[in-house]
Amino acid sequence: MPDTTPRGLTRLAFGGDYNPEQWPESVWQEDVRLMRAAGVTMVSVGIFSWALLEPAPGEYDFGWLDRVLDLLHENGIRVDLGTPTVAPPAWFYRAHPEALPVTAEGVRYEFGSRGAICHSNADYRAAAANITTRLAERYGEHPALALWHVHNEYGVPVSACYCDSCAAHFRRWLAGAHGTVDAVNEAWGTAFWGQHYTDLAQINPPRITPTVGNPGQALDYKRFTDATIRENFRAERDILHRLSPGVPVTTNFMTALSQCDSIDYWAWGREVDLVTNDHYLITDGRRTHVNLAMAADLTRSVAGGAPWLLLEHSTSGVNWQPRNPAKGPGQMARNSLAHVARGSDGAMFFQWRQSRRGAEKFHSAMLPHGGTETRVWREVVELGASLDSLSRIRGARTQADVAVLWDWQSWWAQNLQWRPSEDHDPRERADAFYEALYDHHLTVDFAHPESDLSAYPLVVVPALYLMTEAAGNNLREYVGNGGTLVVSYFSGIVDEHDAVHEGAYPGPLRETLGLTVEEFSPLLKDQRVRLTGPDGSELTGDVWTEFVVPGAAETVWRYADGLTAGRPAVTRHRLGEGTAWYVSTRLDAHGLDALLGRAAEDARIAPRAELPRDVEVVRRTGESGTFLFAINHTATDAKVPLEAHGTELLTGERAAGRLAVPAGAVRVVRLDG
Repeated sequence: MPDTTPRGLTRLAFGGDYNPEQWPESVWQEDVRLMRAAGVTMVSVGIFSWALLEPAPGEYDFGWLDRVLDLLHENGIRVDLGTPTVAPPAWFYRAHPEALPVTAEGVRYEFGSRGAICHSNADYRAAAANITTRLAERYGEHPALALWHVHNEYGVPVSACYCDSCAAHFRRWLAGAHGTVDAVNEAWGTAFWGQHYTDLAQINPPRITPTVGNPGQALDYKRFTDATIRENFRAERDILHRLSPGVPVTTNFMTALSQCDSIDYWAWGREVDLVTNDHYLITDGRRTHVNLAMAADLTRSVAGGAPWLLLEHSTSGVNWQPRNPAKGPGQMARNSLAHVARGSDGAMFFQWRQSRRGAEKFHSAMLPHGGTETRVWREVVELGASLDSLSRIRGARTQADVAVLWDWQSWWAQNLQWRPSEDHDPRERADAFYEALYDHHLTVDFAHPESDLSAYPLVVVPALYLMTEAAGNNLREYVGNGGTLVVSYFSGIVDEHDAVHEGAYPGPLRETLGLTVEEFSPLLKDQRVRLTGPDGSELTGDVWTEFVVPGAAETVWRYADGLTAGRPAVTRHRLGEGTAWYVSTRLDAHGLDALLGRAAEDARIAPRAELPRDVEVVRRTGESGTFLFAINHTATDAKVPLEAHGTELLTGERAAGRLAVPAGAVRVVRLDG
């Protein structure tokens, strides 16, 4: 089995994408000198270099890359070497224009950006395999090589292509997935609207139709697209495994729900040797550190709880949002160490030296346009020293308190057209429930709905519209064996083919929740409903209500007004040794706090009210000990209680009792014992 840690790297990974081809060779020596001054341990090289490595078909120029890798090796800097297959050269597209993807509207993209690839195209596949082979043959045993980096950010900016090559490939995929055309008709429900097929050859991708097309077809095309991209990754990975044994192979994910919605990362996590991720703050006015924590927890979960690697984030502002504010003083270190707290064995950036030309010249970098006399550079050097002092953390695992169920395929199905309300957004519910758990100071693992949940006292289901029978059975067993489950509305509605489960809603959750739902009653824009409890407490909901019929479930809050007035809004059901909660409306932050507080009591999770809001405490445990990270995202000094004495690794000071964490600062304590 290939190694899962970068070869030869003995410290946390620190560095960034290094693109020396953008600069004259006279700059390279300065780059390496400054990398050593900053404490850089690894850089990513060659990701967008296909046109330089193969300037004409079958003609290669590896000399410049030889010199770069040798220079880095001489200076003790490890290399994450890219296969440049995200950016085929102009000559390739001139010879094979059909390798450019086609939109559902029938428009073929042009050369001149990145990631413009039809992943079904045989010529692209052959060319990608060839350049990967050439690189592996030349550099597979290079002493600087730590990690192979296939492609770049699969699924971004385009994943699906709708050309005739993809149509033929889709039909082959359907034959493998379903077997016969009759099975496809059954899965897609083609009896509706007379969409019946008599031959797989009649089926095309879900291109533009006069009105809404078949949802089963659209869902399968998303699966096909993801599977096709994954085929191409596997082809490159297998070449690298064969020609460069012992060197782990990865590709950089974008697990944040705010950044990529076309990749099933549960499936991809099983394909890479080391899970790596790119994360960029979405500066939309929300608490960006919560989205960061969520992305890190999701990445760790895709890695099966094992350490992973942050392969890209930004030192300061990015350049691709409508408004791109700079990070405040100390924020870069907080962001970086928050990823490390949640399982990353390092913090890498895009990119090392800020570009002077091209589309991302205003994207921040480790070495800014202003050079070493800048705040960003000084903070980069400080961060390098901090990461060096945390080297003992490598390999330790982050400890989670609760689980959140998430399924990318359910998200795909939920986001198809003609659902009861366009205002219901599964990503929004995932964000909201995660933020509520974060504010309860609970560390979250994400889990697939069919995975083993027995380790978690509390499992939360913010949005699981598509639920298989196996997932439903899994949740019933989890609750029966003593778990506490919280389920939000419009979950358990359809099966894996987007067919509504037989019987009343919510399908495979009826027994677990002890209720049925007669009818959905979505609310109009800006309409709200009040919920009241027997203790006089009041909550507020919007977007959605339901006509809930309790069976064995007890009503905890009722609707006080609206069409569902007097009906149950939030219920609690005892099943076996456990408890299942159901909420049938979109609760605001106050309501989620109340709901999850009650559920945490059922799960016997002790409250952590002594921790201030926006001060996060996360633990990593491994052979070298237990490490407590305290990250203060506020402008006020904070105190964090310690359950044991320890040594603060960033300052070298002893810590006991209550740990002082200055405003905007991070403290990492290696606990004694």
